[in-house]
Amino acid sequence: MVGIIGYGVYIPRYRIKTVDIADVWGDDGEAVAQGLGVFEKSLPGPDEDVATISAEAARNAVKYAKIDPKEIGAVYIGSESHPYAVKPTGTIVAEAIGCSENMTCADFEFACKAGTAAVQTCMGLVTSKMVKYGLAIGADTAQGRPGDALEYSAAAGGAAYVIGEEDPVATIEATSSVTTDTPDFWRREGEDFPSHGARFTGEPAYFRHVEQGATNLFKKMGTSVDDYDYFVFHMPNGKFPVAMGKVLGVPKEKLEDSLVVRHIGNTYSGSSMVGLARVLDIAKPGSRIFMVSYGSGAGSDAFSIRVEDEIQSHRGEVPTVDDYIARKTYVSYSVYAKYRRTIKA
Repeated sequence: MVGIIGYGVYIPRYRIKTVDIADVWGDDGEAVAQGLGVFEKSLPGPDEDVATISAEAARNAVKYAKIDPKEIGAVYIGSESHPYAVKPTGTIVAEAIGCSENMTCADFEFACKAGTAAVQTCMGLVTSKMVKYGLAIGADTAQGRPGDALEYSAAAGGAAYVIGEEDPVATIEATSSVTTDTPDFWRREGEDFPSHGARFTGEPAYFRHVEQGATNLFKKMGTSVDDYDYFVFHMPNGKFPVAMGKVLGVPKEKLEDSLVVRHIGNTYSGSSMVGLARVLDIAKPGSRIFMVSYGSGAGSDAFSIRVEDEIQSHRGEVPTVDDYIARKTYVSYSVYAKYRRTIKA
């Protein structure tokens, strides 16, 4: 069966605390942090973007997988903050990690689930024998309008997954998706910051699609919450995935290990994929993981994953999610605004 051959993440070292953002806008920082379940977030340095984040995550994934990058036949990068409107990010990353020219490459866009859509595409190419390995990446330097609620959570980071069939560290048992035209979040061409439907982004958008995605996969697999050791949901904040867990009856301890949003914010296309990486870093062989991503616009991708014995021989090869979370430098709001280029002349 097709599975994950290797994976890697990258999270920028810069952080800003929720209370420091709140101080600028006259909000109660402690109340905001507790309400959102986000206490600090990552931000890219002045020389970092989706291309550099993806390249670092991809290098980690290839090293973890212990493969020759020239054997990768497809590179797909999901993001809603590609550095170019017209110029693929994937070609930059493929060149950076040493892929062969004989491969297919494209950039994906479906809000925060573009990376998991790339995983599904790689699964299809590998299963059909069109490629030996596919590289799927979800990465973002998420935008939030100054003073908007998104500013408290929109963060930077990404994860890369090498998909193949030979000696996977984790097998992808099944996947399913839900997609509707639900315009809860959008950014038109040329606009600097996204717009959103405020409370509309909750019940009819996130909760509807994640719950339906999970329910569909449970039915497809003939499984239930009791059959899984870990759960990963898309994390727009720290509140939504916890609430989703309660709706589905997921015990708190099965969700807790994936909630990286509390420490780094919402990395958009990287969100559920970094959460999955955090679980893979610690999961024992034989463990089963249930993951559901979410992307505004709107849709969800659900995955049933089984950890294999092979994972034991790969650990320690690259930095873990916790290593990147611990590596941090705090900045003030003024430095944050400078690095994020939110100050317009």
